[in-house]
Amino acid sequence: MFDTGVAGGREEIRVLLADDHAVLRAGLRALLEKEPGLVVVGEAASGSEAVALAKTTRPHVVLMDLAMPGNGGIEATRRIVALGLGAKVLVLTALPQELQLCDALEAGASGFMQKVAPVEELSRAIRAVAADRLFLDEDAARLIVLQRYSKAGQVDDEKVTADRLSTRERQVLALLALGHSSKEIGLKLSVSPRTVDEYRARLKDRLGLARRPELVRFALRTGIIAQT
Repeated sequence: MFDTGVAGGREEIRVLLADDHAVLRAGLRALLEKEPGLVVVGEAASGSEAVALAKTTRPHVVLMDLAMPGNGGIEATRRIVALGLGAKVLVLTALPQELQLCDALEAGASGFMQKVAPVEELSRAIRAVAADRLFLDEDAARLIVLQRYSKAGQVDDEKVTADRLSTRERQVLALLALGHSSKEIGLKLSVSPRTVDEYRARLKDRLGLARRPELVRFALRTGIIAQT
């Protein structure tokens, strides 16, 4: 697992369910409402409905199915992230498909896991993305995503740029993409938070990337996350 975490200091995490199967939604609601600190604020049966409900219910986390009628899960993810409301999207998938999963992350999803995962694992994933962490299911997504973005022989402008970064810059970039704070990165790398902030500013200048989804996409495409 790349990262897990809790929504530090948050008393309640608001969850929106987006899946076109009513039985699955009902099951998820029943399970999640037994978990302390989680509350289901709405259910959507299509991508467009998920976007509309995200505007009105203001969830912290959207559990998103990819295969839905109308606007699918990937487009819905892109639109929800673009709303700028701070909602995180956690993709739930039955059978992971490399292309869909990578596209979901590029659309701004904060992670994904399989629908067959235990409720304890799902709860942990929800808390992780609510705390602005990247959550990737270890059994499927980790290898699938990294194989796609770290293929030997892939040479492009981003790869060239990444190769010019120092070892420490790459470490900081990877940890930022995973959602760690300056203080957490400082503890991991044995440097001060101020030093981390200096690296963050330097990376912004060199890469032109400031928002977290941009850092995630760059770190995945160049294989930097694979090296953490």
